[in-house]
Amino acid sequence: MPGRLLRFGAALALILLAATACSNDEEPEPATPTATPMGHTYISTEVTGTAIPGGGPLTLAFADGRITADAGCNTHSGAVDLHDRVLHVSELASTLAACPGERAGSDTWVGELLRGEPTWELDRDRLTLIGKKATVVLTDKKVAQPDRPIRGTEWVVTTLLTPQAQVSSRTIDEVRPGLTIAEDGGLTGFAGCNRLTGRAEVTETPEGADIAFTAATTRMMCTPEVMEVERAVLAALDGTAQATVDAETLTLRNPNGHGLTLRAR
Repeated sequence: MPGRLLRFGAALALILLAATACSNDEEPEPATPTATPMGHTYISTEVTGTAIPGGGPLTLAFADGRITADAGCNTHSGAVDLHDRVLHVSELASTLAACPGERAGSDTWVGELLRGEPTWELDRDRLTLIGKKATVVLTDKKVAQPDRPIRGTEWVVTTLLTPQAQVSSRTIDEVRPGLTIAEDGGLTGFAGCNRLTGRAEVTETPEGADIAFTAATTRMMCTPEVMEVERAVLAALDGTAQATVDAETLTLRNPNGHGLTLRAR
């Protein structure tokens, strides 16, 4: 009997040793990576401390290790490091537009905030930057300003995209060309001088959508400046154009080199 007990105890010890060895061989589960703002665009909804000159809002876009900032005047961009929940920004490159009134001071405000290495906190769609002179609460742009649907939205042209340049003008603002695509694909609008009708078949793509236009217009004649705008609008709608929507902005790019930037009304 004692011999059986000894053999049973030895076997039990071997089983426990094997179980312990197996458990020690198991690799720990990898830690869940910390969420960061990278890959998202945020718009300020609240500022405490020093206010944004001109009222803002502040827009921050994080992509490919870089940050782009705009608070109502120029656009600033540079490399960004988010290590230790501190926003470390390299030397910022900026556009050089002259902005009227209080908005001119927004560039200095942005520079002081970003170069001051603010700490950042991310809670789902809400990003908070805590700087030396201001605390800024921002919301993911997709939540604050959802993309407008291509169909059913009245779109007004703001810029002509030509093979040579992007064109904004008083004539475009005055004649307000635009278009609307109905849910059934019907196309209506205004090309600048003449009324626009036809079809627009929208096909969703990973990048946005392809829109196949079949458009016809009335036959009125207007001033040369207006007819030049109309020709550019119709060139953008000649055949199939690639479409992308960013909040309230629709961009159409035609393989022929022409395109349009439109804003939702």
